[in-house]
Amino acid sequence: MNSSRWAIIYCPKQGVQRSQRRWERIREILEKHGVEYDFVQSESPDSVGRLTTMLVGNGYRTLIIVGGDSALNRALNGLILMGEEAVRNVALGIIPNGRGNDFATFWGFTEDNDEQTVEWLIKRRLRRVDVGFIRKTAAAESEGDDGNDDVRYFLNCVNIGLVANIMKLKYKTRRIFGLTTLTYFASMFLLLFQRLETKMRFHVNEEHVERKVMTVCIGNCRGYGQTPSAIPYNGMLDVTVVSQPEVTQLFEGMVMLFTGKFLNHKKVRAYRTTRHILFEETHHATISIDGLVLKNYHSPLEVGLLPEYIDFIIPS
Repeated sequence: MNSSRWAIIYCPKQGVQRSQRRWERIREILEKHGVEYDFVQSESPDSVGRLTTMLVGNGYRTLIIVGGDSALNRALNGLILMGEEAVRNVALGIIPNGRGNDFATFWGFTEDNDEQTVEWLIKRRLRRVDVGFIRKTAAAESEGDDGNDDVRYFLNCVNIGLVANIMKLKYKTRRIFGLTTLTYFASMFLLLFQRLETKMRFHVNEEHVERKVMTVCIGNCRGYGQTPSAIPYNGMLDVTVVSQPEVTQLFEGMVMLFTGKFLNHKKVRAYRTTRHILFEETHHATISIDGLVLKNYHSPLEVGLLPEYIDFIIPS
């Protein structure tokens, strides 16, 4: 295997027409720059991890994901499943092609500039980045789970509570409506009937938190605006805890989220930690990582960090 040859996994956007045109545009740019590569298309979101292990097992050292945060997350977990030697030898790269491109955007990769992205990937400037993890504790594993996926890894964030619930509703309504606009309207409508706060009990730094909260975000990166100061190479996790605001404060918080001032909201409590965050009780709140909703994950749980764990290709 030529060590410079890329393995590319193309993950089409679900429910979007003309997805092949997107790949054809990328293919033309790759061939224009003389990139040697082999290409596979995922037949479903769940196949990305399996394709990753297959390609890495065949000796590829550069794995490029054409997809969003969730596709990158599946590839990350597939790579780590291969063991430490594979993690040391393989570099991950991204060509944004998803509805959530938070991790790619942090580095400056955008979906509307594929030519620039390919040029950066060709230069192969590597950065060792932190990888977060969420792990079931022994107590959680003993409550009837099948023992699979006891540890899941993430590059962007973990959400527990309302934001994760929005992700869950979005996936459900997408299967029904397909179209993006209808999906979001349906999700917002169903959200009116959801419980907006959950009593949680957890430890962060030296503090023991026990209160009703709307959502908790643990960010290795921006966390979709909820952990805007998080940096995926400083060996720290940012944590935001949002208490349920009044209706007027809720709209104010949404504005602050989109303007980068989210941490200034009076109902937001922020932490930064190098330690593991231990969740003793989440009362079966919905949990998501990098936009993916986790099944059979419930407290007690542990969230932590593996500093400078994988090589990621960043802009030059």
